[in-house]
Amino acid sequence: MSPLIFISVFIATLCIDGLYALYTLRVTEKKAFQSATFGALIHILTAFTVISYTKNYLYLIPLVIGSFLGTYIVILYSKK
Repeated sequence: MSPLIFISVFIATLCIDGLYALYTLRVTEKKAFQSATFGALIHILTAFTVISYTKNYLYLIPLVIGSFLGTYIVILYSKK
């Protein structure tokens, strides 16, 4: 298992879930361009993570941690 891929999966998943939270917020605000941009970025990053964890299931660990923190951070700061 590569530490670089481990960290990359964590960061990518953190970004994916943060983007999902922003995507949802922008969709509810009916902001088409921002929603579409976030959606495209989500799919690019998701492709990277899927390729990574299908080669080694241990990469699901940073995926889960990054997923939790990505959503948590965006929602925490969107309240302010």
